[in-house]
Amino acid sequence: MDGSQRTVVIDQNITWPNCLAIDQQRKKLYWTDAKTRTLEVSDYDGRNRQVLISLDLPHPFGLALYGDSIYWTDWTEHTIQSANKVTGKDRRVILQGREILLDVHVFHRQRPNSMNNFLIVAKRTDIRKVSLDVPYTADVVLRIGSIKNAIALDVDTQGEKIYWSDTGREKIQRSNLDGSHVENVISKGLGSVDFLAVDSIGRKLYWTDDQRKCIEVSELDGSFRKVLVWSNLDSPRAIALHYEPGYMYWTDWGNKPRIERSEMDGGKRITIIADALGWPNGLTIDKENAQLVWADARRHVIEACNLDGQHRRVLVSDVPHPYGIAVTSRHIYWTDWSERSILRVNKHTGRNMENVCANLPNLMDMHYIQLNDTGENKCAGHNGGCSHLCLRTSLGYSCACPTGIKLQDNNNACEEAPSTFLLFANRESVRRISLDTTENMDVILPVPDTYNTVAVDFDYQEKEIYYSDVKLDVIRGASWNGSNPRTIISTDLVTADGLAVDWVAKNLYWTDSGRKVIEVSRVDGSSRKILVDLDLDEPRAIIVFPRKGYLFWSDWGKPPKIERAYLDGTGRRVIVATDLGWPNGLTIDYDSRRLYWVDAQLDRIEASDLSGKHRMQLVDDVAHPFGLTLYGPHLFWTDWHTKSIERVDKDTGRNRIVIRDNIEYLMEIKMVAASRQTGSNPCGEKNGGCSHLCLFKPDGRVCACPSFNDSRRCSTVPGDFLPEPTRLSEVEDEVTVKDLSVPTTLPTDSSTGCSELDIQKGRCDIIGFPPPDPILQTAYIALSVILLIVIIVLTMALIFWKRNNKRRNEDLEGTLTFSNPTYSASSGDALPSDRKVWPWKNQHRNNKKQADEGMCQKESQLNNLEVSALVSRNKLSSLNVLHPPAPPQRIDSRQSFAGMGASPCKVPHSPLPYRTVETDI
Repeated sequence: MDGSQRTVVIDQNITWPNCLAIDQQRKKLYWTDAKTRTLEVSDYDGRNRQVLISLDLPHPFGLALYGDSIYWTDWTEHTIQSANKVTGKDRRVILQGREILLDVHVFHRQRPNSMNNFLIVAKRTDIRKVSLDVPYTADVVLRIGSIKNAIALDVDTQGEKIYWSDTGREKIQRSNLDGSHVENVISKGLGSVDFLAVDSIGRKLYWTDDQRKCIEVSELDGSFRKVLVWSNLDSPRAIALHYEPGYMYWTDWGNKPRIERSEMDGGKRITIIADALGWPNGLTIDKENAQLVWADARRHVIEACNLDGQHRRVLVSDVPHPYGIAVTSRHIYWTDWSERSILRVNKHTGRNMENVCANLPNLMDMHYIQLNDTGENKCAGHNGGCSHLCLRTSLGYSCACPTGIKLQDNNNACEEAPSTFLLFANRESVRRISLDTTENMDVILPVPDTYNTVAVDFDYQEKEIYYSDVKLDVIRGASWNGSNPRTIISTDLVTADGLAVDWVAKNLYWTDSGRKVIEVSRVDGSSRKILVDLDLDEPRAIIVFPRKGYLFWSDWGKPPKIERAYLDGTGRRVIVATDLGWPNGLTIDYDSRRLYWVDAQLDRIEASDLSGKHRMQLVDDVAHPFGLTLYGPHLFWTDWHTKSIERVDKDTGRNRIVIRDNIEYLMEIKMVAASRQTGSNPCGEKNGGCSHLCLFKPDGRVCACPSFNDSRRCSTVPGDFLPEPTRLSEVEDEVTVKDLSVPTTLPTDSSTGCSELDIQKGRCDIIGFPPPDPILQTAYIALSVILLIVIIVLTMALIFWKRNNKRRNEDLEGTLTFSNPTYSASSGDALPSDRKVWPWKNQHRNNKKQADEGMCQKESQLNNLEVSALVSRNKLSSLNVLHPPAPPQRIDSRQSFAGMGASPCKVPHSPLPYRTVETDI
């Protein structure tokens, strides 16, 4: 059926052969000849040819067989007729009077129009089926477009859907059995899905993830995703389900190869095979003989054992490189990388090896499918009473919740969301790690359109999260579960590196290193105001202490420093200015009133009191920390180089552990917990009586107006909600407010707290001032225009002078080293000669493609086809090969490679040489 071994069957006494039909039972070939006006039959090879019908056949065309009858169409008679397929007798007219009758086929509900028993095979760039309903074997390619690297697959025999993992697209997808109607099942948060298994009875999808080192389950549509097994996994690969007793089995080919078993909800985990294993690849269950069968590519054998691991035996030996495996009632089938074939043996004797399909490179997973295979779903009645997942166990079933969410005391319903979790950004997503459960696995929140997320924060009372995206230049918000996404700030924003929520006053603070300002607004984005815009170079992290009225931020520019101000921007002071490199993340212990920060250049974590005094160093060997947060007795931070989230004791810096690793582009992190947002101040009650912004400071609240007017009149007097504009003469009472000045770029009026700009735009209720003189107003405008022109001319002259001076300096200076990453500068921006140049500069602002191209080897450097078979196409360029490990790495592993990212010029340890691993098959 692949077009090879072409043979002429009939070439004599034949003129216009129109249609063919095959009688598989009698192994006969039928055809019509419109020129000779005959219906003939022969053996498959053309022998025993005879004319079945030759009378009254003016122009036969279509032909079909069913049962004992043969059916044909006739152009001239305009009929469909039938006759006995053996004798040609018993002719009768089925349909007449229909013109232009062409082909004909017989449809019957009991007559299969597709394969019922077949092998389904993944071949990297396509998926194929091999029918076992017929005595011959041939592979049929399914019409599924845009497959990059299909590794694992299985079939839902009840829903008649094919599921497969594509590591090139980092997705799990599905389609109909004929390849039509392709749709995504899971498209985010996957690593390397090496194998998957469909629970057709319980209606669930299971898979192993070698990169994330876990085994997961979800509904067949990808919802309610849950990590079942996560601890003590090295390189999980094959997985097989046995629904009737409620068990799942999997292989792990890591440093300690083994085969394990647990219940299908992840409970009662045990190791059943732990000795004499190399690279256990494919795994399947022979239900007929109650045995487990697997392929070992390193030991070149196919083995079997009882379902409890007993009575282990070798079935087939001297197998070059087996991968996928399947068992039928009579045979064991497997795919072989070296042979590039699908082979089989008698499963009872292990003999009579046959090559079923040859010349098929890149063969991966394979399954034997029986569409009529059914069973009883233990959760069929109202999903077992479970609110989310109902999973099979040896005793029946259990209810389970999505990853990180606790099951309520009734053991049936799940909480809506975790109550305590780490919230963090990793460039293309916003994620959480729940501390309500023990797995410490990250979950991607389904917020849309995340391209380069950096800063995050939350409002615990309102169950809201906030995050910045420096590619889209926006600040957005959403509910804890990712629902109700909305844009908070979308204009006049360049690089929002830091974000902080004042949970008492419901205000939002952020740093913008591109515009070199610190701003505040209401949490809905209204009443936006610039608080600080002087003496800022590279403001990054920002954090608030609403109960004290303090605002802290880090600035890693020149000079690096950590500053403090009141929440209205006044009372500004530098609290740490010495022995700093790149101060990144900040956090506060609100109980002990201690400030903590990470330094990405000096590789350490430090602490002080809220005035920068009593400074102490806690950790001194962190690689490149970025975000920092605190919860209970622990500090948590993100690290770019180690791609991990770590934890230490906040008082001693000891007991350091990795919470989660292998996550690229880790940015800001915050601990979401009720204890992290306590306390109150006057702004917490009805916005402190302010019309717009209520900003608290130690000696009281300040009502402030936005930098740009909105549709409402603004008052700086607490409780003074102004009516619609009236004539100044109608105002009777003069109001004097003490110490309500708000910092701005313009001087403020000490008696009102309003800037000149506020007064000019009529945002404040000013008493006793006469209406401005129109002539003076015109003069002011003219002078302002002249002044603006002078400033522009001077600025252009200054820029021209600096550029010429820079070129002269560059000729004299040596090679630059490295610098902390910046998000706003372009690749062509000049850097001061005393600022170190860092290869990840512009990491946030550049797109992913540019970042990958700067940190990777070319695909041509990967010298092994089987290695790249398991590696995502769009990740091939970002992977380098490690120094040859011990024990030798297998060639079909993503772990033969380590994503090195970019090597910083600052190297705390001597790097290993990177070169390809030479591994023999």
